[in-house]
Amino acid sequence: MTEAIQAYLHSVKALCPEVTANELNYIESGLTISKLKAKQIYIDANSVQRHIGFVYSGLLRGFYIDNNGNQISVKFIRENEFATHFSAFITQNPSNYYFQCIEPSIIVNIPYEHIQGGYEKFPILERYGRLVAEEVLKILQKRIESFLFETAEERYLKFLKEYPDLIDRVSLSNLCTSLGIKRQSLTRIRKRIAESGSQH
Repeated sequence: MTEAIQAYLHSVKALCPEVTANELNYIESGLTISKLKAKQIYIDANSVQRHIGFVYSGLLRGFYIDNNGNQISVKFIRENEFATHFSAFITQNPSNYYFQCIEPSIIVNIPYEHIQGGYEKFPILERYGRLVAEEVLKILQKRIESFLFETAEERYLKFLKEYPDLIDRVSLSNLCTSLGIKRQSLTRIRKRIAESGSQH
């Protein structure tokens, strides 16, 4: 699975162009690959994540189980994104979320101890770690603000615009819980959008 590892190293270089071959070799030396089937769990809730996962191919969802036993999706992780509960990972505390494959997935595992060792050896890897953290924070902030300042319809339209490839890859029920929209409401929203589109 060298293609998967090369894809991850390429993503490191894209985010942090000044990284050297020596530093990339260090990163590569600690990587492993997971090949998972659809419905397999990559990260269990209430467990400490020993590694962060870079999705080379496939699709996962992060979800939690509410007090009524419902699975509430909070994010979808597609190719070239990280499968992790990041704040739990960097503090090495148990995760609140499950990460489950929606599709068969190939994931590059980057171990926590290896990352920490890289920070100590190479200042540039510490910078890379900070850049990844900033990207994760931006995504989280965007999600929080969408629930605070956008209507259900605006959230759905934004999802369509930002993730057009995902609309056919995730189930309606997972999409509803992720957007915080009841199924009937989403059906009404989609009907209204379809009708207004046909009037143009």
